[in-house]
Amino acid sequence: MGHLTARDAYKSLEDRINWFTQGAPPSDTLYKILQVLYTEKEAKWAALLPVRPFTLKKAAKIWGTTEAKAEKLLDRLCEKALLVDSNYHGQRQFVMPPPMAGFIEFALMRTRGDIDQKYLSNLYYQYMNVEEDFIKDLFFATETRLGRVFVQEPVLAGSKTNHILDYERATHIVEEAEYIGLGTCYCRHKMYHAGHPCEIDAPWDVCLTFDNVARSLAEHGGYARLISKEEAKDALERSYDGNLVQIGENVREHPAFICNCCGCCCEALQAARRFSPMQPVATTNYLPKVSLTQCIGCGKCKTVCPILAISMEAQEHGKKQPVIDEEICLGCGVCARNCPTGAIQLARRPVQIITPVNSTHRFVLQAIEKGTLQNLIFDNQAFANHRAMAAVFGTILKLPPLKQAMSSRQFQSIYLDKLLSMQKKRSAH
Repeated sequence: MGHLTARDAYKSLEDRINWFTQGAPPSDTLYKILQVLYTEKEAKWAALLPVRPFTLKKAAKIWGTTEAKAEKLLDRLCEKALLVDSNYHGQRQFVMPPPMAGFIEFALMRTRGDIDQKYLSNLYYQYMNVEEDFIKDLFFATETRLGRVFVQEPVLAGSKTNHILDYERATHIVEEAEYIGLGTCYCRHKMYHAGHPCEIDAPWDVCLTFDNVARSLAEHGGYARLISKEEAKDALERSYDGNLVQIGENVREHPAFICNCCGCCCEALQAARRFSPMQPVATTNYLPKVSLTQCIGCGKCKTVCPILAISMEAQEHGKKQPVIDEEICLGCGVCARNCPTGAIQLARRPVQIITPVNSTHRFVLQAIEKGTLQNLIFDNQAFANHRAMAAVFGTILKLPPLKQAMSSRQFQSIYLDKLLSMQKKRSAH
């Protein structure tokens, strides 16, 4: 009976995780992962928590316990990086992070002795690198991507910097952040324990988190170390030198993270290789262009390309020169940075890549595209006067008409239909 009870607790947690727009397909491997990360009691209680941010009072009510007891468990979940807390207008709030970028990664962002990180890494490898359901769902289930690539700023020298927008600069994200956290690269840590160490020996201490996520991870359990803006820029420079690709949350304002990724360890870049020509992340607004008169055919660009988008092909004169597959190119600029003759320059793409404004905007777009918008709206009896629901509706009203219609159909809300009708009348005047 005890075994069945435990199984039920973790199954309920699986179901709760899959209320996220970004979920985690159930499997025996996922069950084992959750057993490592959560005790049975923690799984049972976490399965009852809302998707949207909630207060201590709310958690105590859901769990049917005192606020003192609820706070102890919430603090424990924060210490294990299974919850992130924040201060909203003087009131402490909590939210369960999604699987990625979230609690899956947080577990390996520092060395810790309370769990078997080698065993967990092997489970992660099985779940993400052998079984493919999670990766396909994470990167390809929606048109709006979870992550986006930042262009390597040192490559855009001179006049070209006039054409790069603020949100396209990793340094701008650093400058705007209130808190910046530095942690261990989850991907390289995982692959090391799984017996597949980084092929380019890239640095591990370059995982950047920002604002509330950084503060919470630093204050609870030391999963990140709060650093200065200068230290963050140094991490970027070390990453540029290591030919790493900057991938951050796919939003224009206050992304929660920027990872510095290698093609051999990063799940996103591995997915770009395995599932080409599908793109797992949003590209930059740049494409590399090769000057064949300057190119000496050394092939270094092909060697350093993190997603194998460059081939060396013989030209009419018999000399091999790079050919870039623009359909899959990330526009990261690693090839241009490594060209010894400056034969590769970055140019703006002819069609601008659209980036969601903020996390709420991204959540709503992905929920509409995945058909799970009702989970965001009606989670845990959240009604229209709730500020989180108001934020979701506010975002929907700013979407194109087609997306608005899709969202309306998904949960058949009379209230939303009225809002959209009012919006159309205002637009007509």
